Amino acid sequence: MKISRETARRFILGRQGLWPGRRWRGVQGTERAMRSMEHLQLDPLAIMARAQDLMLHSRVIDYQLDDWARLTYERRKFFDWGGWLAVRPMDELPYWRNLMRREREMGHWREVEHEHHETIVEMRRVLRERGTVANRDFTMATRKRTDSYRGRKDSAVALYYLWRIGDAMVHHRERFERVYAPTEDVAPRHLLEEASDGETDDFMRRKHVAFEGISPLTGTYALYHKGERQAVVAWREQTVRDGVLIEVEVDGWRGIRWALAEDADDIATVERGRVPRAWRPQGTTTIDEATFLAPLDPVSARKRAASLFDFDYIWEVYTPAPKRKFGYYALPVLWGDRLVARFDGRLDRSTSTFAILGLWLEDDALAADGAFAEAFACGVERMSRFLGAERLDVSGVPQRRIRDRLTASTP
Repeated sequence: MKISRETARRFILGRQGLWPGRRWRGVQGTERAMRSMEHLQLDPLAIMARAQDLMLHSRVIDYQLDDWARLTYERRKFFDWGGWLAVRPMDELPYWRNLMRREREMGHWREVEHEHHETIVEMRRVLRERGTVANRDFTMATRKRTDSYRGRKDSAVALYYLWRIGDAMVHHRERFERVYAPTEDVAPRHLLEEASDGETDDFMRRKHVAFEGISPLTGTYALYHKGERQAVVAWREQTVRDGVLIEVEVDGWRGIRWALAEDADDIATVERGRVPRAWRPQGTTTIDEATFLAPLDPVSARKRAASLFDFDYIWEVYTPAPKRKFGYYALPVLWGDRLVARFDGRLDRSTSTFAILGLWLEDDALAADGAFAEAFACGVERMSRFLGAERLDVSGVPQRRIRDRLTASTP
């Protein structure tokens, strides 16, 4: 297929549930959104809300904080795992168990097992005896100190190791800290069987294409192991012949990309200037109401914002303050199908105040655009309700027309 860059952008946004507006609602809609996203990346920082909650708020009407956790740890619809920490559907577990077994066989984890063997055996026993275990259950006074990124106690490293190799799963989280349990106490028994290497490679590569929408089929989530590039090329060519993948040429992008053949009709519909029936929003569109993307949103994180939107976005949370161009937790602003601005916000929980600390426009002309001011204000109003804020502080907004419209929104 040959498509415009606008089509590619709209299709990727639409497949992720971000355009032309929210089309899912409530807890049931949250489950559908999480499945459509393929991976819901988790992050502990809660400046306004945690990244996973912000991602789902941008996609789901009436989304409530931690609905993702209720689906994951109470209803067991999903599970979380990985060095790249994300939530995936529980029914995918046999494929992920294959990757867990591969991790166990990797040199790094073999070294961990050798170094902490006695502690790992101990933690296995403790898990069986207690049922659920958190690292905070063990004090520094009773444990061996370690110098690991995964914890300062040997118990932390051992529990993390058991989780990564699939012998333990996260039962629930307390203040975002993992509480572990034996895998068989968390996952349905019929999902504990491991998929074959071939089935797993095929599944993971297709999942990666679905995650990106239109993919160059490169990177960690396509390859998983060093030295697999030729295997991926062979798989790609075979799946094109089998009609599983289609080749996509995007105006202005170098090289061929690939998409799932099942998405061909939606891509063609968007190319004709129409919206696929299943994508029609239940509420406002992104023209009526701006949407704020989380720092880790798949459509804009990891430099995707540049190729899709000509929008140079870097999450500056790890950038030293003197070197930041924008804010500590600046979020991209989606208006229509474009990223047009970013704002830095913070929720002061002690005063229940949602503060906008700064607003930066890609095009200064937007400062005088009444339609944008209205759409941005509507987005802020929704965010305020979501956060449960009782006050709105817009003193950090330099654009007078937008600030005046926001002032009218102050609770």
